[in-house]
Amino acid sequence: MTRKERTLNAIEILKKEYPEAICSLNASNPFELLVATRLSAQCTDARVNLVTPALFAKYQTLDDYANADLKDVEEIIKSCGFYKNKAESIIGMAQKIRDDFGGKVPDNIEDLITLPGVGRKTANLIVGDVYGKESIVVDTHMIRISNRIGLVSDKEPVKIETALKKVVPAEEGSAFCHRIVLFGRDICSARNPKCDICPMNENCKKVGVKK
Repeated sequence: MTRKERTLNAIEILKKEYPEAICSLNASNPFELLVATRLSAQCTDARVNLVTPALFAKYQTLDDYANADLKDVEEIIKSCGFYKNKAESIIGMAQKIRDDFGGKVPDNIEDLITLPGVGRKTANLIVGDVYGKESIVVDTHMIRISNRIGLVSDKEPVKIETALKKVVPAEEGSAFCHRIVLFGRDICSARNPKCDICPMNENCKKVGVKK
């Protein structure tokens, strides 16, 4: 199979395995999703979902976050790890969105990555999940799995993003990334992948890839 064919095959397999493909982070609006994604850096989504209810209950508007007390935010999110940097980023994001973007979370990667603490991974998630635009979220699951099943041959996130955008249909990108995360957690784990029950066996890199 060509790389394009291999990718389309993987998309269809994962659709059957995970028909419901949604973000595992709980949020009720674009800024909350931005906050939750920032908190998820080097932290599990499950932990973030335990922390955010208290944060979202206390800070309900963009101005609430922009004017928040840093120490208070730090205390609420402490169990997410790297809480000092994350708290500073959250307040900084709110201030910049309020002051530079008219109070609206930007709808493009170029503007999103100007926000404190926001990289391309977070920006792609917002662009795809909130605005329905073409996006490829390259997290640890995507890096590992896209290499294992022969969709890419690189470990650099930006290069993986660029390569996958060439072969993943734009309308499939966001859902495909969510399914990759679910697949990575359930079957294609980092240390002990369950190859004996993997639906992607025929798609694995050992089959070979034609460029």
